[in-house]
Amino acid sequence: MARVVCPGSFDPVTNGHLDIIGRAAGLHDEVIVAVLINITKKTLFTVDERVEMLGEVTRGYGNVRVERFHGLTVDFCVANGVNMIVKGLRAVSDFEYEMQMAQMNYRLAKIETMFMTTNPQYSFLSSSLVKEVAKYGGDVSGLVPEPVLGRLHTRLAVSLPGE
Repeated sequence: MARVVCPGSFDPVTNGHLDIIGRAAGLHDEVIVAVLINITKKTLFTVDERVEMLGEVTRGYGNVRVERFHGLTVDFCVANGVNMIVKGLRAVSDFEYEMQMAQMNYRLAKIETMFMTTNPQYSFLSSSLVKEVAKYGGDVSGLVPEPVLGRLHTRLAVSLPGE
């Protein structure tokens, strides 16, 4: 069985993430979306919320499951019998960092990395940018799945200064 891992923080999950997850699901028997637990990083959504949102927006894929992990992605891969990581590349600027990570992952545990180029309509899209635009009232509909959009507006409305 061909299993792959799509790791990330997914804070929040974007349509760019879903593009990569969906395309990976079409190529592999099973896709594990691995949500990073990083207690040193301040996130907008908790790990449980991110796992729940990803579960909701990937429900239509019978071969996608969502898990959480902390530590090294390669350790998660080894523990789950996975030998390939799928990563999306938005631009050439992503490649250098991701290539270094891929080479280290291979050195550590012989885990391969498959790079998928992002659909051009999402090439500018990042979770950080979505949060920044939404925080100031910008329209991010069409950039995140509808259920995520609702949660994003609710969360940011609570945390906006002066409200």
